[in-house]
Amino acid sequence: MRIGRRPSLGLITASLLLGAGAVPASAPAQDNKGHPEIKVDDDGTLHVPELTVPTSSFLTPEGKAFLTYQLKSMKDPRSKILPPGGELPFFMIPYLKSAEQMFKVDIKETKVAGIPAMVFTPKDGVKPENRNRVLLNLHGGGFMGCYPGCGKLESMPLAALGGYKVIMIDYRQGLDHKFPEASEDVAKVYRELLKSYSPKRIGIYGCSAGGILVGQSLAWFDKEKLPMPGAAGLFCAGMTLSDVQFGGDANFISTPFGEAQMPAEPPPPKGAGLPPIPYFSKVRYDDPLVAPANSLELLAKFPPTLFITGNRAFDFSSAIYSHGRMVKAGAEADLHVWDGLFHGFFMNPAVPESRDAFDVMIKFFGKHLAR
Repeated sequence: MRIGRRPSLGLITASLLLGAGAVPASAPAQDNKGHPEIKVDDDGTLHVPELTVPTSSFLTPEGKAFLTYQLKSMKDPRSKILPPGGELPFFMIPYLKSAEQMFKVDIKETKVAGIPAMVFTPKDGVKPENRNRVLLNLHGGGFMGCYPGCGKLESMPLAALGGYKVIMIDYRQGLDHKFPEASEDVAKVYRELLKSYSPKRIGIYGCSAGGILVGQSLAWFDKEKLPMPGAAGLFCAGMTLSDVQFGGDANFISTPFGEAQMPAEPPPPKGAGLPPIPYFSKVRYDDPLVAPANSLELLAKFPPTLFITGNRAFDFSSAIYSHGRMVKAGAEADLHVWDGLFHGFFMNPAVPESRDAFDVMIKFFGKHLAR
């Protein structure tokens, strides 16, 4: 059975199933231990029989329960519907309730360079070492929504635990807007921040669509001859795009175990597939402004960059490939991978693995941003 195409939407994309080999059902091929045989095509394509995959032994009990919740949520028909406006998908609503209880922050709605924004500051005040620093958060949501919901989940932990001032902006998204409008919005905000902060004291980060936009924004800064910020975080994302989601093995191997869905279909010959996100409907995937991993010369100019992903995340391959490309370009980059976890796992602050991820983020920005 060949794998069939499934749609991609918001924070949830289509994911996986490993199909059975094309052999008669009455006489399935078996290996020398009596197991159904894995078939290998001449081009290296694998046909894998059904698998039983338990949760990772490295996960905490809370992490295992969270993974189960994620997989069962992805089987709910509501997971295929992108909520309107800034509403969170149904399965993420408990995450925001937990965050509001755990993280004591003040939130102020404002505009920065004419772009709608929210400013998050710790209830106890910004830490002394961070008073001349600021973090710019680019929220997730598939370039189709989730402001402010996703941005709150990404901004509150770093403001409260790290003692930072965090600014989260409402950049332009699809369906009404197309690339490079979001990059232009980020550049406007960044120019405004440069009036008050040294570039080396500015950190920029995002998850999912926001992580993709971080890479695109850094490329846009270079195009506009703006100084690079002090550090960047590409979380739940990489710096590639392809006809099938973000490219690499994760489209077919990681996503089934993280999203409990059928995998994407391999791209047709000569890259004639549809873009994964409407915002990118008019782009070329080899354009470094869209996918910076295509240019080593560009990556060499990037600031120290932190990648965070999980090995069940559909962004997994893109993240590890982008990290490798930065290292090859001579840029400084860190990669942290959580075993057994999926796309955007740290959005749920109630599990220990998320707190570990927040700690990595805070230490990274603390190390690389100038005081």
